[in-house]
Amino acid sequence: MQTTQTFAGIDVSAKTLEVRRRREASEHRQEFSNEAAGHRELIKWLGKRARVCVEATGVYHLQLALALRAAGIEVMVINPRVAKDFSRSLSNRSKTDAVDAQVLLEYVVRMEFIAWNAPSEAVLELRELGRRISELVLTSTAEKNRLHARRVSAISRTVIADVRQHVAQIGRRIGAIEREALKVIKRDADLAEQYQILVGIKGVGRRSALLLLTELAVLDPTMTVRQLVAHAGLDPRVYDSGTSVHRPARISKVGNARIRAILFMVALSAVRRDRGARAFRDALRARGKKPLQALVAVMRKLLHGIWTALTRRIAFDGSILFAASLAQAESSDSAVAANQPEPARDHPKGRSAAEELRKQLDPGPAEATRRQKGLNAA
Repeated sequence: MQTTQTFAGIDVSAKTLEVRRRREASEHRQEFSNEAAGHRELIKWLGKRARVCVEATGVYHLQLALALRAAGIEVMVINPRVAKDFSRSLSNRSKTDAVDAQVLLEYVVRMEFIAWNAPSEAVLELRELGRRISELVLTSTAEKNRLHARRVSAISRTVIADVRQHVAQIGRRIGAIEREALKVIKRDADLAEQYQILVGIKGVGRRSALLLLTELAVLDPTMTVRQLVAHAGLDPRVYDSGTSVHRPARISKVGNARIRAILFMVALSAVRRDRGARAFRDALRARGKKPLQALVAVMRKLLHGIWTALTRRIAFDGSILFAASLAQAESSDSAVAANQPEPARDHPKGRSAAEELRKQLDPGPAEATRRQKGLNAA
């Protein structure tokens, strides 16, 4: 067994890697890009006999950790809470990328080393399949928009026929990849259990469950709900400056846009099918929140409940998640009545875009039931 020669702490962000390296008695710092080329440069800079510590940052650290592990470098991934507490023990008063990298370096040098367990091959395969489905869904939506435009213009029947055939072809490809993804899920007991939890949630269709599992299964199960919300970019961003600039709070959108896109459609469906989600949304509307603000709050609330159910392996219960809103709705005669939502008001692009995306992500409970029976019978 080779003796570790180099220790390093790496602060990971979406675009860059801040690295502090200690070799024998000397220390050096370097910055690399958080992409494949930057990973190769970093591996060469570290050398073979290296031990590295990184902080769990959703998907930003995943490709880096996989690349380091494949190169034979020992990797430890620690929870952000652990890194924060350790930084306090060092009496750090500043927080910069360089300081964070130094903290991680000290941690890997001083603390017990626990090697990182990479996601299983099934989880990584599912992630790739799910992301390919998302790409094809976007392509299909774009082609359907072109088909509508060509039909309105009615200039070339040949072009209309070609676009229609392409839409059908993309649909077949999506179906084929979905069937392969379901096979991956069926072969892995843990993924199958999580998938069953997701399809049991009101508002989550077969495809939405598949895509959510794709993004959530690779995450560190010790992440807190607050960290997950930040990872999805659903955390509030306050913009105040001096005494005159007070812009409305908005979500940061600094995070996994795929999770936000899926949750948006899930929330639209949930306020239609789940009385608790609808009561929660209407309560916020009654307090003066704009339609989109209320819907984002539903997204955030659903993410809380979904993550809790998946990490604890328990059934999702909307009556518990939205208990306060349901109690308020039952005791109110008017302000918080659970009315049917209006898709044109909930979706910033109007009813047609909302219905199209909903159809793409949620084929419907009847088809979901048929597909699930097929999965169980296979």
